[in-house]
Amino acid sequence: MKDKKNFAVIGAGLGGAAVAVLLKQAGFNVTVYERAPHFSRLGAGIHMGPNVMKIFRKMGIEEKVSLMSSHPDYWFSRDGITGDYMSRIPLGEYALKEYGAAYVTVHRGDLHDVMLSPLNSEDVVFNKHLEHIEDTGEEVLMKFADGSEAKADFVIGADGINSMVRENLLGKEKPTYSGWIAHRALITGEQLAKFDHNFEDCIKWWTEDRHMMVYFTTGRRDEYYYVTGVPDPDWSSDASFLPSSQEEMREAFDGYHGTVQALIDATSEVTKWPLKNRNPLPLWRRNRMVLLGDACHPMKPHMAQGAAMAIEDAAMLVRCIEEVGLSDFTTAFALYEANRKERATRVQSTSNANTWLRTQEDPAWCFGYDLYNAPLKDATN
Repeated sequence: MKDKKNFAVIGAGLGGAAVAVLLKQAGFNVTVYERAPHFSRLGAGIHMGPNVMKIFRKMGIEEKVSLMSSHPDYWFSRDGITGDYMSRIPLGEYALKEYGAAYVTVHRGDLHDVMLSPLNSEDVVFNKHLEHIEDTGEEVLMKFADGSEAKADFVIGADGINSMVRENLLGKEKPTYSGWIAHRALITGEQLAKFDHNFEDCIKWWTEDRHMMVYFTTGRRDEYYYVTGVPDPDWSSDASFLPSSQEEMREAFDGYHGTVQALIDATSEVTKWPLKNRNPLPLWRRNRMVLLGDACHPMKPHMAQGAAMAIEDAAMLVRCIEEVGLSDFTTAFALYEANRKERATRVQSTSNANTWLRTQEDPAWCFGYDLYNAPLKDATN
């Protein structure tokens, strides 16, 4: 039937996976076009707060995610030198009671697999590097690097900070290097066991100009992950990431607490990634194309909410489509932008400032947010 509109999602990351699943559950035809040849379990962890777990409930994957994840009782912030506690933010049972869902930390690759699981193999097409996109007014035409073409009634750009869909809407513009890098390393439980330290479930070590965030990525506690934020004004590589080393880590965290030194000693492989972002975009959609996640509001990872915002975008977009209907898709997409821009911009600015939970504060505005019960604001344009 012609009424069953076809969506193309560019990018099968966490935001793309969420919007594809939710659209399919709502009865639409969806095809996801992914640039990578396949997915692999890259060594990275991720936080999923109650605000996202409630969306996973809607997707039917909350229990699966919960079972495989670590459930920290607190987010601790500690002084990187002295080890003194700067904040103890209750999570665990408190999050279940106060925010309506769990707070978990998990391996990004494991989470990705679960998020994609409601889709069929034919729903995701790999090796599709989008090179050209044209909105004819009646449909959207896509051309890929392998010479193939496709068309859809609507296109959702979930293709990250270097989004081709964003480029079509707003023109070419490179993202801005923030002056910070992030080191990433995954440490096995066996390696940790060699050191006589209290490795807490979810902790951020801080000094004035750098930090190290550390947490378990499985319920089995057999993987411990850290990600840093360190100033580096001299990054000049075009690579997505470069290898780092224990020696570089020791230099970056010289004088830090003994537990941090033990983590560095336990590290067998570490990489470093440039942190890039963009200024808030003037628009997120035009006619039959709409953006979500890092395609429209990339941010430093310092609040552990970047992927959460992409998933929230996905859920709000589908909610607005169902609310308005696609016979008036312009209003549906405008309603989506009106109901996401303020919150995403607030998280973006808070994350970029790197102040989140450094001292004792109430995170309810973030963690307690319930996208499906939040009243919809009117679209203003």
